[in-house]
Formats: sequence, structure tokens, C-alpha cells
Amino acid sequence: MSRKHHITTTINGETIEFLCEARQSLLEVLRDTLHLTGAKEGCNNGNCGACTVLLDGQPVDSCLVLAVEVQDAKIETVEGIAQCGHLHPVQQCFLEDAALQCGVCTPGFIVAAKALLDRNPNPTEREIRFDLSGNLCRCTAYDKIVRAVQDAAARLAAK
Repeated sequence: MSRKHHITTTINGETIEFLCEARQSLLEVLRDTLHLTGAKEGCNNGNCGACTVLLDGQPVDSCLVLAVEVQDAKIETVEGIAQCGHLHPVQQCFLEDAALQCGVCTPGFIVAAKALLDRNPNPTEREIRFDLSGNLCRCTAYDKIVRAVQDAAARLAAK
């Protein structure tokens, strides 16, 4: 029987405690233990970005992070991006610009785009494409995704 580790962390602004095995990924704990199913398991090897979350403000593939590594960390998932019942501008622009198709990659793109705009509020198209290159869309919605990020940047700048 595997030994369980007690982890205390902050997820979407709330202090959370959970038990996990040393081998469990953050993605497994988010989805299976905490029932935060926004992050998707696409490849489970860090190549697609569908499981992207923010770990201490930095985008990471949660399938590559061990849950035991998040002790005292601050995690933000796609579920935590909307505030007070209002979509974040990135989420709203993804909807308005139809920057989603099947939806598997969408949460990872939204989290990665938010991280980009937090760091660089006025990215060029090239910077957007480069920064989101770790996220794959099998439905090929890339142009709409880039447009949605540009529109979100403009909305955030207008606030």
C-alpha cells in the first residue's frame, strides 16, 4: 500500500487540503480527487497543454507536476479565472470570437493566454503565437485563438 502525503495548498483563492500518493500528478488530483475537471488530459506527457494551470503565477502542464510538489503553492485553474459570476475577458473573447471547437484544448489555452496577458498586456501576434506554442489545438482554431487573445488584450487595456 502506498503512503499518502498530506498537502495544503491554495487553489483558486481557497486553501485546500488533500491526500495523494507520491506518484500522482497534479492533474490526477485536480480531476479525480478535487473534481476540478477543467484541465483536460490530452497527452499526459506535456506535449499538448490541455492541462495547463498556473502554479505560483506560471503556466505549467499539470500532468508533469507531482501533486506532492504543490505544498504551500498557489494554483489557478480555468475554474478560478471567472470572478464574481463574470467571465474573464479572455474567456469572453474566446466565446465571442468562436475560438473553440471541440473544447478539449480550450481550458489550457485560456489559462495560458491569461498568463501571457498578465505578463505582457499588449503582445504582438508573433508573441501570442510563440507564447501559446505549447498548447495544441487538433481542430486548428489557431487564428481565432490569436484573435481572441488580441481582443482580450484590448479589453483589458480599456479598463
